[in-house]
Amino acid sequence: MENTTVSKNFIEIEIEKDLAEGVYDTVHTRFPPEPNGYLHIGHAKSILLNYGLAKKYNGKFNMRFDDTNPTKEKVEFVEAIKKDIQWLGADWEDRLFFASDYFPQMYEAAVKLIKKGKAYVCDLSAEEIREYRGTLTEPGKDSPYRNRSVEENLELFENMKNGVYGDGEKVLRAKIDMSSPNMNMRDPVIYRVAHMTHHNTGDKWCIYPMYDFAHPIEDAIEGITHSICTLEFEDHRPLYDWVVRELEYPHPPRQIEFAKLYLTNVVTGKRYIKKLVEEGVVDGWDDPRLVSIAALRRRGFTPESIQMFVDLCGVSKSQSSVDYAMLEYCIREDLKMKRSRMMAVLDPIKLVIDNYPEGQVEYLDAANNLENEELGSRKIPFCRELYIERDDFMEEPPKKYFRLFPGNEVRLMHAYFVKCESFVKDENGKVVEVHCTYDPETKAGSGFTGRKVKGTIHWVPAPYAVDAEVRLYENLIDEEKGVYNEDGSMNINPNSLTVTQAKVEPALAGSEAYESFQFVRNGFFCVDAKDSRPDALVFNRIVSLKSSFKLPKQN
Repeated sequence: MENTTVSKNFIEIEIEKDLAEGVYDTVHTRFPPEPNGYLHIGHAKSILLNYGLAKKYNGKFNMRFDDTNPTKEKVEFVEAIKKDIQWLGADWEDRLFFASDYFPQMYEAAVKLIKKGKAYVCDLSAEEIREYRGTLTEPGKDSPYRNRSVEENLELFENMKNGVYGDGEKVLRAKIDMSSPNMNMRDPVIYRVAHMTHHNTGDKWCIYPMYDFAHPIEDAIEGITHSICTLEFEDHRPLYDWVVRELEYPHPPRQIEFAKLYLTNVVTGKRYIKKLVEEGVVDGWDDPRLVSIAALRRRGFTPESIQMFVDLCGVSKSQSSVDYAMLEYCIREDLKMKRSRMMAVLDPIKLVIDNYPEGQVEYLDAANNLENEELGSRKIPFCRELYIERDDFMEEPPKKYFRLFPGNEVRLMHAYFVKCESFVKDENGKVVEVHCTYDPETKAGSGFTGRKVKGTIHWVPAPYAVDAEVRLYENLIDEEKGVYNEDGSMNINPNSLTVTQAKVEPALAGSEAYESFQFVRNGFFCVDAKDSRPDALVFNRIVSLKSSFKLPKQN
């Protein structure tokens, strides 16, 4: 891609203004996922944005788990998220934190608010709190417990911490403004009673802070300067600012929101993916038809392709959707110069060269990538019996079909011209064998110019071929109908996975997990990390070779 002058996005403009005005003398960002599922492509944008900003301004980047809700969190998710972020290349160095590490400070912060007369213990049920909150057009009503004394609130809150009350019996609320036009400011709940075992703190706590209270405290404790988050938190910013102001942090962090990344016709919602996993529609959070980061890695996407995709999407304040084809464009661009072009026959049919000496083998030279000489070359065994693609032969071809049919001549890639003489069918009328003759004068690279042929097909030597399972993936969602039906169920494409038993060239034997190649004429493929074994290879198609996708013109 050509080097163009990239204009600064609005976040960079704000950061540079803060640095110039001395609001901050450094840049410190973070990525704060909740460990309640696997990360997806949208999170990749946030990770790379936060890490990229820290890097650009010679600052620091923290990795922090926002683990304030033990009902949905698992160690499995913590480990998966760490692996994804490391794979993307975002380096948190020695700064890996958990919100739960700060529970003692959060408790003290709540006590401080009570002492300032800015928080109170409320006995209303969740439903009553909702009723008292009012609507977008009507102000809320004060809780009958809003004016409890500081002493009573301190005692009740300590009792909450000491396990005196059952779940939902009492909550601690911030005392702000029940008539605020912003619903988030109408005395939000900041602590709840929940007798739950936490993956990090065990049974030490039976009260847990709410996200909107915990998050600004975490940022302030860690010295975060710019809390970069997605647009749905814009309405929560006044509460974020209220918390850090009332708790009197010396260098309060600043929250800036950007638009989420939406991909067309893919499932990103955690609860929907969870449902697909639980119902066995997909084989886990890393099923290659999903767009979780683990799934993209297993399918064969590279960190570089995802960085390119995020860069192309840009950073803005307005919500928009990006076509999945753009993600495919990025992986093609990344792999086309980096990967060897190998021969694999996905739907094999036997081809016999009748006039080639039986038992003879010659080793032909093949460049690994014509566009990148640095990838070198390899030798491919050539002999009398080969495999070709079933659709490279037709008994009665249509016009402009230049591959094999009776009487036609084609080039076998890296090898010779062969002419179709006859074919054999089984008892069901299916062609099982094609017979040809070859012209020894026409060897590739020999300088032969006697005549030309219009078709070139790939092949694999039958005695040396390696068996492999090949998985061809299509969109998990039926694109014609959109993602969801009216009843909320998903429009699953019944043809989202096709499995074929392929024959691949011997150089692919022993390929290891995540290794990827271009299979000539068939696309880019990656060794499946979950199911492939050295003696039973499984390849996932990352992406086909061609696409109608065109990069949008830069203004």
